[in-house]
Amino acid sequence: MRVPDCFDIRIGCTTRNNPVNGGARVYRPSPAPTVTFMSMARTGTPMDTSRSRTALLFIACITLPLIVGFAGSVFTSGSINGWYAGLTKPTFTPPAWVFAPAWTILYILMGSALFLVIQEGTGTPLARQGLLLFAAQLALNFGWSLVFFGMHAIAAALAVLLLLIILIAATALVFRRISAPAAWLLVPYLAWCCFAATLNAGIWMIN
Repeated sequence: MRVPDCFDIRIGCTTRNNPVNGGARVYRPSPAPTVTFMSMARTGTPMDTSRSRTALLFIACITLPLIVGFAGSVFTSGSINGWYAGLTKPTFTPPAWVFAPAWTILYILMGSALFLVIQEGTGTPLARQGLLLFAAQLALNFGWSLVFFGMHAIAAALAVLLLLIILIAATALVFRRISAPAAWLLVPYLAWCCFAATLNAGIWMIN
């Protein structure tokens, strides 16, 4: 029989005077010993497996928006130093180098919000609605890069951005009913897209 890592055995005893032996005390064991087992934590337990799955889920949620952003950058990188550089832009236009780190941070925040919502469970209609809205806004995020930098269609890109803003706001409202921190993580993304729409509109009017 396999012995556990740690155990404690206590055997109870009873005493009484023996009248035959001059009243000396006689120790008699109790009818049944008491055995107490104490378990010890081991590596590879279900708790460790759960933590590993949580870490993998977090990485997957962060990676998804980054992949979409990288796919959109294919169109951006080909136009940023050519077509985009030749456009007349509003005075509040940030330097070109700002966009890449800004979008990277926003994609990470976006993935973190997705992770928090999935952690709460995906079996409810509300959760499925939130995930569907998240996927739709992510698709439009890619679509804007395609339309603006890939097709050079400034007016159409503005329309995409306005629809994207509506979807982000709707996603945040649904996420708020599931996880308030997830909704707040989308606020910088929403603010940045509002600024991008203003910039897109300015470029359209000037050019």
